[in-house]
Amino acid sequence: MEEELKDALKSQKIPILVLDQKWHRLFAVTGKNDAIKELESRLNELLKKQGQINNDSKDLKKLKSTLMESIVVNMDGASENAKNLSKRKLEENKRLIEEINEKLEALEDEAMEIPRQIHSVNQKLMYESIQFCYHILKNNTEKIEEISQWITQVRIDLKKNIIKKQNCETNSKEIYSYMHGILGPEVIEAFDKEHEDIKLAIWEKKQEENKPQGN
Repeated sequence: MEEELKDALKSQKIPILVLDQKWHRLFAVTGKNDAIKELESRLNELLKKQGQINNDSKDLKKLKSTLMESIVVNMDGASENAKNLSKRKLEENKRLIEEINEKLEALEDEAMEIPRQIHSVNQKLMYESIQFCYHILKNNTEKIEEISQWITQVRIDLKKNIIKKQNCETNSKEIYSYMHGILGPEVIEAFDKEHEDIKLAIWEKKQEENKPQGN
C-alpha cells in the first residue's frame, strides 16, 4: 500500500515544499514531527548546494574568461607585450584554465544530479507530510466525536437540572406559602430571622408583594 501511495505521488507536479507557505501553514498548530524535520533539512541543504553550484560556476566562468582575454591580448601580434609577458606567466594561465575546466566539469555533473536529488527528497517529504496530516485528521476526528458526545450529555444534564431547579422552586414556594397561610406573617417573620441564611426567591417576592403601595 505504501508503494502504491508513493507511486501515485510521482504523477503529480509538486512544488518545492520548503518554499511553499501553504505547506508550512499545515503545521501551524501541531508542529512537524522528526521525520518531516529531517527531510525538510535535507531539502534545504540541497537547495543551498544548488545555489552554491550555480554561483561557483558563474565565478569560475568569469575567471576563465579573464584569463583567456589575458592570453589572447598578449599573443595577438603585440610583440612588445608578448616579450613583457613571461613564458611562465603564460603557462600558469593555461594551467589555471585547465583546472577551471576540470572544476566546471565536476560542477556540471553535480548540477545535473542535484535536481534529481531535490525531486526525490521533495517526494518523500510530501509523502511524510500527507501521512502526518492524516494522523492529525484522525486525532481531530476522535476529539470532535468525544467533544460532541460531551456536548450532547451536557445538554441532557442541563435539561434535567433545569427541571430539577424548577421543581425545587415550585416546592419551596408551596412549602413557604403553606407555612405562611397556617402560621401567619408574624410567626413566619420570626422564623425567617432564625433561618436568614436560607435565601429563597419566593421570600423576596413575597416581601415585595407585602410592601405598601404608594399613592
